[in-house]
Amino acid sequence: MEKELLGRLEAAVARLEALGAAGSRSAGTSFDLADAAAADPAISAIDDLISGPLARVSEAAGKIGGQVREVTKIVEEAFAVQKDLLVKAKQCQKPDAVGLQEFLKPLNEVILKASTLTEGRRSDYFNHLKAAADSLTALAWTAYSGKDCGMSLPTAHVEECWQMAEFYNNKVLVAYRNKDPDHVEWAKALKELYLPGLRDYVKGFYPLGPVWGPAGSTVSAPRSASSTSKAPPAKAPAPPPSLVSSETAPSQPKQGMSAVFQEINLGKSVTTGLRKVSDDMKTKNRTDRTGAVSTTEKDFRASSFSFSKTGPPKLELQMGRKWAVENQIRKKDLVIDDCDSKQSVYVFGCKDSVLQVKGKVNNITVDKCTKMGIVFTDVVAACEIVNCNGVEVQCQGSAPTISIDNTSGCQLYLSKDSLEASITTAKSSEINVMIPGAGPNDDWVEHALPQQYVHTFKDGRFTTSPVSHSGG
Repeated sequence: MEKELLGRLEAAVARLEALGAAGSRSAGTSFDLADAAAADPAISAIDDLISGPLARVSEAAGKIGGQVREVTKIVEEAFAVQKDLLVKAKQCQKPDAVGLQEFLKPLNEVILKASTLTEGRRSDYFNHLKAAADSLTALAWTAYSGKDCGMSLPTAHVEECWQMAEFYNNKVLVAYRNKDPDHVEWAKALKELYLPGLRDYVKGFYPLGPVWGPAGSTVSAPRSASSTSKAPPAKAPAPPPSLVSSETAPSQPKQGMSAVFQEINLGKSVTTGLRKVSDDMKTKNRTDRTGAVSTTEKDFRASSFSFSKTGPPKLELQMGRKWAVENQIRKKDLVIDDCDSKQSVYVFGCKDSVLQVKGKVNNITVDKCTKMGIVFTDVVAACEIVNCNGVEVQCQGSAPTISIDNTSGCQLYLSKDSLEASITTAKSSEINVMIPGAGPNDDWVEHALPQQYVHTFKDGRFTTSPVSHSGG
């Protein structure tokens, strides 16, 4: 009984604090966000990130100037906006999907601002602009709201987004390696900003997403430059939950401090409405219940666990940048037709299915799929097949790079426009490439990529050559 009273007292104190905070806000006082940020180690850590790797990126961009400096300023603005959002999130109650979208609107506007620089005619600094713009999507980890929100965990999200940007960042390194050290420094600092910078920051402070404030507070997104005066007024803060259950509450319950102290003063009368457990209701005395677990119950638990581990099927566009196709089983009619060259496609955990991508996309990644078929038109960066078994990939347009890693059984169909594609394989077997014949009516020609090599030491160095088989 003492433990129960102690628990109710703690709940009452929590409610008093919530009422006091709501009362102070209604009286016109506000949180001092500057003081709260100064005392928060997570905010101090993001300040270190901004003054460290991001400062290096800005210093190198200042030496380069032009569009590189312009896009770097947008990167600085994006990190400043994210810091502001993290500070305000701790003063706000976790919002619903619509409220979260409004809360993240300033960050989305900055990301779109960077993307507009990559549109139109390509400049000499296109790779710089693309690397910076694509990297900013990593800041969208703040949209993670749970395992069913359709996003990867924040740390994994940062890594995935940087992989998209690294393709262009590496082009900067290769192009200026022996030409201009400022460009090389800019590219190296940009990578360190995200890996390990932002990744380790998110992993250390926000592994499960943003930290939100207590119940009763409301989401108040920072005003952006595009905000108008005609915005609808914010809803009033929701009242704190009542300590009195709906079954024992009177028809006209008291409110405020009176209800709290009335609940505390109830004492032993709180338990008067509870039913007494008789001897025949106890589990040890029931003949219909035993300690043995039936085979049916075990099978049900095993099947339920395997289902939850696989996850629900998905085919959706996330944050306007990434098509997620996950856990599709025996679906032969999967189609993505509303896509553009700024979006990526990530296929994960699919089995015995076929996906058709109509239009040009930035890159396609097929991960941990079995007996999966992919038909696409064009990719800007690369098509990657990772950790798969028995997949077929057909390129109907062009693809500069095709990467196959840790895959067993992959059949590639290349069009005439993709014959110059660079095909990279690692830890893979049974890789066959089909190319069209010389004439329009000729049959396709199959080429097997070698999976075994011979290494010989000669003249002070090793030489590597594929194994030749009889009849090959």
